[in-house]
Amino acid sequence: MSVNFLFLGSNPFLEAYVHSDFLGKGIILGLVVLSIISWGVLLHKVWLTRHARKASLRFIEAFQLQRLNPLSLDCENLPRSQAMNPFMSIYLALKKCTMEMLNKNRRFTQAHKALGGQPVQDEPSFLSPADVDFVEVHLSSTIAMQIKDLEKNLYILATTVSLAPFLGLLGTVWGILTTFSELQMGAAGNSNQLVIGGLSLALATTVLGLLDAIPALIGYNYLKSTIRDFETDMQKFSTEVLASVELQYRRVDVS
Repeated sequence: MSVNFLFLGSNPFLEAYVHSDFLGKGIILGLVVLSIISWGVLLHKVWLTRHARKASLRFIEAFQLQRLNPLSLDCENLPRSQAMNPFMSIYLALKKCTMEMLNKNRRFTQAHKALGGQPVQDEPSFLSPADVDFVEVHLSSTIAMQIKDLEKNLYILATTVSLAPFLGLLGTVWGILTTFSELQMGAAGNSNQLVIGGLSLALATTVLGLLDAIPALIGYNYLKSTIRDFETDMQKFSTEVLASVELQYRRVDVS
């Protein structure tokens, strides 16, 4: 307990905050709040992307077991959060769109036969090349939405990278400026204390700005790279699922 008290008592950032003026305190508090927010976003996004990858890997394993019948996969017992399982969201979007197209083609075929006086049978429907292209476009939109969800609030890290050093520079300049101003107006016997207080503010804000910006920069680049690789995996998975659907439901031209 006494060790913690001594550590807090000799903390240079706390000392700089105590001996700074109103603007200096505001800069230090701003940097601390910015650090808390950026670290919260960084840790949450790292956890979210890792969870999404694990959930997606489990889903693709389940899909491989039903690859020959791609629309029969039951997702009732799997987590349904789109942000947590992008592969399942892609599959559900494909399944919904494909079923709608198959039902539409089946109704059109039955109506066409009924108008021609032919017996109506419950025949299996097929996908035309235009239907496959429509499903592919729908999958691309779904992937874009998943990437948007994964990249949500990443602008906070980018803002921290740019803003934190400028706040630190502002604190540095303000600390030096107030030091010279007080030295001109203060007594000579108190000049050492004035110099120490101004320089501590200047150096503390510089260090805090760098401590905010460096982790934010590393985390932002890591997350952008991870999400970009994940997007490639989504594209690969969507192509694989669409190929399985097309292989089973696309009409074969034998003429």
